Amino acid sequence: MKQISHNRITAGKINALLRVLLFCMLCALLLVVGSAVLKNWQNPLADLSLGAFAAAASFLLSIPFAKWEKLSLGQLGVVPGKATLSKVGIGFLIGLLIAGLHLSLVLIFGHINLISASPSFHSVALSLLLYLILATREEIAFRGYALRSLSYKIGPWKAQLIIAIIFALEHMAGGFTWRQAFFGSSVGAILFGMAALRTKGIALPIGLHAAWNFGQWCFGFKNMPGIWQVSAGEGFEEKNEQIIMICYLVVMSISIAAFYLCRDDKGANSRLPLSP
Repeated sequence: MKQISHNRITAGKINALLRVLLFCMLCALLLVVGSAVLKNWQNPLADLSLGAFAAAASFLLSIPFAKWEKLSLGQLGVVPGKATLSKVGIGFLIGLLIAGLHLSLVLIFGHINLISASPSFHSVALSLLLYLILATREEIAFRGYALRSLSYKIGPWKAQLIIAIIFALEHMAGGFTWRQAFFGSSVGAILFGMAALRTKGIALPIGLHAAWNFGQWCFGFKNMPGIWQVSAGEGFEEKNEQIIMICYLVVMSISIAAFYLCRDDKGANSRLPLSP
């Protein structure tokens, strides 16, 4: 009987993983389809529309998968509540703090200067909106059904590792190098996942994720001018890339540890909001 019970548990875990893989593949497919439909639209309207479509489609896709897993949308943390906006705001402030810390370390140890790019208010506002929409899409797709359902079945750390790998693979498919995907995106996925599990919802991670990407854009770390653009010392380009990555890993490790340690004696989060 024990062997039969063990086999059922194992089969349940495998089935849950397969459902999550299918969900993530469908979310990626929706992104590809949306991109193909909107390919003739002018930027930034196309990017904003694609992000909004993909976010809405991922949310709608979560509904049948949640029923398949016999979970409610509340258990997945994707249902807005009274405190949603405040949590997004808290996450955004934390994300800006992390982005600012990363910049500070790079300026201290690197060989770069920031030069004002003098963008218009319109372009800054559009970039902020775009990163907010894209963060919403990625948090719904990866830290909603995918992370939470796996966390219930196989535990949070195994779930985090699996989602981080899937997150990295999607970014590789989007043009990232394996180093950028696995040392960059996957580490970020652990931070956003930790925030989602600690707060039991995706609101705070959305703000955190959006602010990090927006901050990187502002400081010129997105391979394009933001509010500033990066000017590297001649001959230091390769070394600067290494320093930027090392500083990123340091900042992300500190942030992950902070979210991990922010809990009460019962193992629940003591300072951050717990509802979705």
